[in-house]
Amino acid sequence: MSTEVSAGSTVGATRFRNTASVIDRTRTYFEEAHRRGLMAVYGRSIQERAVTLTAGEREGNTITDYVRCSYLGLDNHPAIVAGAIAAVEQYRSLHWSCARTRLNFGIIGDLEDTLTQLFGARVIVYSTVMVANMGALPIIASGHLTDGQRPVMVFDRLAHASLAFHKPVVAQETQVETIPHNDLDALEQICCKHPVVAYVCDGVYSMGGFAPIPGLLRLQDKYGLFLYIDDAHGISLFGDNGEGFARSQLPPELGGRTIVAASLGKGFGASGGMLLLGTAHQEALFRCYSLPHAFSASPNVAAIGAALASADIHQTSELKLRQERLAERIAFFDKRIETGQRGAALPIRMIKVGDEFAAIDFAERLLEGGFYTSVTFFPTVARGQAGIRICLTASHDLSDLERLCCKIMSDKQQTLTSA
Repeated sequence: MSTEVSAGSTVGATRFRNTASVIDRTRTYFEEAHRRGLMAVYGRSIQERAVTLTAGEREGNTITDYVRCSYLGLDNHPAIVAGAIAAVEQYRSLHWSCARTRLNFGIIGDLEDTLTQLFGARVIVYSTVMVANMGALPIIASGHLTDGQRPVMVFDRLAHASLAFHKPVVAQETQVETIPHNDLDALEQICCKHPVVAYVCDGVYSMGGFAPIPGLLRLQDKYGLFLYIDDAHGISLFGDNGEGFARSQLPPELGGRTIVAASLGKGFGASGGMLLLGTAHQEALFRCYSLPHAFSASPNVAAIGAALASADIHQTSELKLRQERLAERIAFFDKRIETGQRGAALPIRMIKVGDEFAAIDFAERLLEGGFYTSVTFFPTVARGQAGIRICLTASHDLSDLERLCCKIMSDKQQTLTSA
């Protein structure tokens, strides 16, 4: 286990960031994926998951998208699109170039009040989840949420890049450690050695899997563990009000030792990010000292209007219907294709290939067949563990999903053989 690095040291900088090395080791993968038309793809949404490509060698082709993370299919919802348009027309502006500590659109107050009631927590809205994390993690590290004691900040090894990216900044405030994925024993050992510990993890991981919420709550009860859970991929998919994978398993009152970050895109179907806070003290501190709140602007008016429309949908029976449709499609896929996530009630499936270039070949064959999926390789996954990520949604047509599964099965042996 690594030791604490003093503020401003060169060792600390290289310990938590290795950008040059990552670029050197992965450039050939990215260049090949771009050359094959698998990355930086441009298109126009038609309906549901169909997209017409608008640039490149495949311009004019229509493909089925298995890349977007709008798991409930709400990003195309007419009411959400209409909500965005209506908000711009009402406020006669898209964006105010002003920090939120100064002037705010009235409609963003309406959104935060609505989400506070919907999710049973004090909600602050941000332009993205990443900037919400950027504002939150240094404040946690400062000790101002843990009775003046700076916590040891422990990151899950597979915590999303939008969390891990902030390790160098957090390390200027306090000690930073990284533990193996979902290793509660390692986390408990750190809790035994230090009086205050904060754990940073995803609720649902972008490459599949989830945090052991009950086990984390046990450690919180035993040691006062502070939890920071980024549930960007879990929001809207679980809970009567779509409160998400993490929030639906947490106590009704979040209290002072748990913060949940979540997306207003993805399952929620709009745009932006949010923090779910448990106390008035936390909210007041974040509204003054959270960097994006103090020095940057809010989500634009269209995004706010879209989010309000989605919040309305979350309070109707349509939410449950879409959750059920998603579960049906997950079961449909799992019956036909075996993956490491089989049986999990989550919409992300990873088809493991191994070799990076073999995975690129596989993804290209799927695209030629009309299915756009995400080819994943280092640094998103470990070296030699490349594969295909498939995002299932409530809007995928079952007949189209059947054709995808047939294509995967017919091409998988060829891919593994070439690898």
